[in-house]
Amino acid sequence: MVQWIYFEKKVKTMIAYLSGAMEFASDEGYTWRKDMTKWLDKNLNHRVYNPVVESSKLIAQYGAEDYRIWKKTDTEKYAKFIRLCIDNDIKIVRNHADYIICLWDKNVFKGAGTHAEVTIAYEIKKPVYLVNKVPELELSGWIMACSTKIFDDFESLKPFLLDRYSGND
Repeated sequence: MVQWIYFEKKVKTMIAYLSGAMEFASDEGYTWRKDMTKWLDKNLNHRVYNPVVESSKLIAQYGAEDYRIWKKTDTEKYAKFIRLCIDNDIKIVRNHADYIICLWDKNVFKGAGTHAEVTIAYEIKKPVYLVNKVPELELSGWIMACSTKIFDDFESLKPFLLDRYSGND
């Protein structure tokens, strides 16, 4: 009697970290992240880490619905909560994301998280795909050097991602 043994190939789902301005962006960058999430799921079956969604979960978990007010009224409490968000984002970039998609626009200039996420990804050799929306001469040399590839818009990024990751899940 012949016995067949089948091995299931476990396919790791790729995870994209969606980096970009939140604090000073009009909708915290929700819209572009939602659109990229849908596109990545439909076209590449990739999951995303969306810090807008994840910070909302932390807000609910820690009862921090008023955290923006704390910036004026209780800076220590505010900083403590933001540290939770920072720690969570860094952990995801370092340990779970396979690549970074970053929207670099004028809103990142007032913040620091996007700069840090791109730098961390560069340090640990994870690809950074930067969608640059500022004039090229205003793009920081640091950020330029940390980026694996730079695109003018999401529409030029998408064919690249298809070519790079189709069948490579």
